Amino acid sequence: MIGPDKNRKFPIDNYEKLCFLKNIIKNPNIIVGDYTYYDDFENVENFEKNVKYHFDFTGDRLIIGKFCMIASDVKFIMNGANHLTNAISAYPFSIFGNGWEKAMEGKDFPVKGDINIGNDVWIGYNATIMSGVTIGDGAIIATNSTVVKDVEPYSIVGGNPAKEIKKRFSEETINKLLKIQWWNWEIEKITKNVHHLTGLDLDKLI
Repeated sequence: MIGPDKNRKFPIDNYEKLCFLKNIIKNPNIIVGDYTYYDDFENVENFEKNVKYHFDFTGDRLIIGKFCMIASDVKFIMNGANHLTNAISAYPFSIFGNGWEKAMEGKDFPVKGDINIGNDVWIGYNATIMSGVTIGDGAIIATNSTVVKDVEPYSIVGGNPAKEIKKRFSEETINKLLKIQWWNWEIEKITKNVHHLTGLDLDKLI
């Protein structure tokens, strides 16, 4: 065996509440890497429903790397949710028409950019990721967190707003992990090293 089939929708036999996420995504502006999974208490089709305010005209993307772990009820708040903040009122008058059509002439709603999730990232139950956020490789997002700013690789964050709790490893080890990028290895090499990937002896991987 050389690992599970990355193109299989439900990789665990007789269990349909966990999927390899890329195989259920329909929106072309959601990009997901191989082996990233989503687990949902009810139905894996809920994932795209939890990508909120993701309007085609905005053009922003949700980009998720390989081997990520995404728990039930994780939400991604895209740029379509943004309102004016540097104005007297944040109210979106223009969308209602009827004499308000020109309220935004010469103005734009703020766009904070894509959401970028690295590789081997674990996002806990009911976390919320805001637009424009980048989450580094190997990071862990605690349950119920609201992530409003970038997360460093291999750090653990939690709270609302989420703050760094600690680094998972020393800076030296983090730099080595970011250099070897095990998630980009051929699946045969990953399969040979899974016992080491679940341990702490980095030298056995190098």
